[in-house]
Amino acid sequence: MIFDVVTLSPSMFQGPLDEGILARARRSGTVAVRVHDLRQWGVGPQRQVDDAPFGGGPGMVLKPEPMFDAVAWIRERTPAARERVLLMAPQGVPFDRAAAFRLAAGYDRLILLCGRYEGIDERVRTALADEEISVGDVVVSGGELPALMVIDAVARQIPGVLGNALSAAQDSFEASGLDWPSYTRPKEYRGHAVPEVLTSGDHAAVDAWRRSAAATATRTKRPDLMEATSHSPAPRGRQRGRS
Repeated sequence: MIFDVVTLSPSMFQGPLDEGILARARRSGTVAVRVHDLRQWGVGPQRQVDDAPFGGGPGMVLKPEPMFDAVAWIRERTPAARERVLLMAPQGVPFDRAAAFRLAAGYDRLILLCGRYEGIDERVRTALADEEISVGDVVVSGGELPALMVIDAVARQIPGVLGNALSAAQDSFEASGLDWPSYTRPKEYRGHAVPEVLTSGDHAAVDAWRRSAAATATRTKRPDLMEATSHSPAPRGRQRGRS
């Protein structure tokens, strides 16, 4: 899987891409992440990437030419048979586990376009991007943080990225539910003890407790997930959170 990111802030990707699972996946060659500075394709001698909006209003809007030229350059240098252009935008389709799995299974390369300022020229949205992705009903300063979330979530679905092949299948939301509570040593801390069943050595009892605890957590914290499925959450591993 290749991730090509077009951004005005390439330095924002240096830390996250050089740590943890993504760093190991990049070193092994399982995934490649290439970050491109949008200013390379800026217009004119000043490399202009934004301009005032037609009709007036505050702020600046990213111009269409740099984005179109960036995607054309990426495609020319490294053609990909199965490709998807994603625009990070708050009005996009909510990103979830199903979307991460779909993107990982269906494409060899994802081109992620990161907006900035007051927005991006509508022609990028309608004539260049294949789909828009939102990571929540919140506005952030640009598309860089959402792009990192998409890269991390999609990469986890790619075989060979995680050290344990079962990890992705056991994450929260894999069965439309939340994770069970996790405990580790010490067995008791500040008067709070680990449930005895987890230290009993009875694997069947542990499994039953985890199923029940996961169902309780989902029913209490995210009842909407329970309504979306007719069965209780299956056992799952350590919670990884959600986007």
